Amino acid sequence: MSVEIERKFLVSSDAFIGQASEQTRIVQAYLNSNKQRTVRVRIRGEQGFLTIKGKSNQSGLSRYEWEKEIALADAEQLLSLCEPGAIDKVRYLVPVAKHVFEVDVFAGDNQGLVVAEVELSSEQEHFEQPSWLGQEVTGQAQYYNSQLSQKPFKNW
Repeated sequence: MSVEIERKFLVSSDAFIGQASEQTRIVQAYLNSNKQRTVRVRIRGEQGFLTIKGKSNQSGLSRYEWEKEIALADAEQLLSLCEPGAIDKVRYLVPVAKHVFEVDVFAGDNQGLVVAEVELSSEQEHFEQPSWLGQEVTGQAQYYNSQLSQKPFKNW
């Protein structure tokens, strides 16, 4: 099991699109969205994944994460067992200096929400902030995908 350290931000413009090196559609849902641990099924492009994440630390920056690739057919079947409220989004990978930002443009019930995440090697690691990066929302549970599946952006 590894520790995921990331910071999360709202995105203030679509300028990131021209800087993106890749984009992929992601559909995901939760077998368990408990705040102590989430169990997620994801289809990213033509790949399936099963992910378990632990509760975030007090700062909201770090949490345990375990992820394994599974067969696409298995992921498709598992999605039918998930809690209601699937997440549908396009993820853009945007290189900025020595980091890669994952910018998620949400669709469906979360349309209008655009969030960027950057993974770090430590909670104190410095990173360059591009001009399109907006307000930081790290640790704000309402922006967690598991919460967006239950309380979508359209209802805020």
